[in-house]
Amino acid sequence: MIHVHGLTKHYTDLRRGKIVALEGVDFHARSGQIYGLLGPNGAGKTTALRILSTVLRPTSGTAAINGFDVVTQPAAVRRQIGFMSANTAVYDRMTGWEMVEYFGRLYGIPDDELRERMEHLFQRLKMDDTRDVLGAKMSTGMKQKVSVARALVHDPPVLIFDEATSGLDVLVARALLNTVAELREHGKCVIYSTHIMREVEKLCDRIGIIHRGHLLAEGTLEELRDRYRERDFEELFFRLITAHDEAHPPQAAPATAGTQA
Repeated sequence: MIHVHGLTKHYTDLRRGKIVALEGVDFHARSGQIYGLLGPNGAGKTTALRILSTVLRPTSGTAAINGFDVVTQPAAVRRQIGFMSANTAVYDRMTGWEMVEYFGRLYGIPDDELRERMEHLFQRLKMDDTRDVLGAKMSTGMKQKVSVARALVHDPPVLIFDEATSGLDVLVARALLNTVAELREHGKCVIYSTHIMREVEKLCDRIGIIHRGHLLAEGTLEELRDRYRERDFEELFFRLITAHDEAHPPQAAPATAGTQA
């Protein structure tokens, strides 16, 4: 369903030179599976997901979703995915119903089919409290529900969640995690990025640990524990991060004019 091979993204900064956001990342995810990308802030998770969503072009490497290449077939890829992040915008002057309907129309869903899908989504996500509320007056939880419905309205086979629980209170976050788990049961392929280890342990079928653009380890939770002989997943995570930083210390930014090295 998702095949990523050698995915690399470099940026050029006038002060710092070449910045490596991703370097040779490989992973695969299939239907009925939640694949977790776990890493600290700035690890490269969002860059990877933006490439999968066709928002960014990779420097090199390939990525395909449901057989469609993200570089050469971006329109087809966008029809295969639903994307949600903590920063997904909700329009202030539209109600929850109007917002989801608007995106359904963008996907060209016929009116009768769209209304049926929306009724099902609003019932399934318990969104009756958002139906007629303007975006400007929605709580954070309401906005997240609308963002989920917007991502699901065209019934895509692949869902991408980028730090989706960031800033949510514990009850809203739990409800969102339950929704993600239900998507797996419906046969969806889900990519779920987070820096919260507990979410990965609870939710994900396979895990990729990413740091400074490098995929340090990949496998099921039990495979990783057995491979590194460490039952405490938090300790395993920090061991991998520390070992990578010791082997590849970050380069200091060059001194600018008027400063001392």
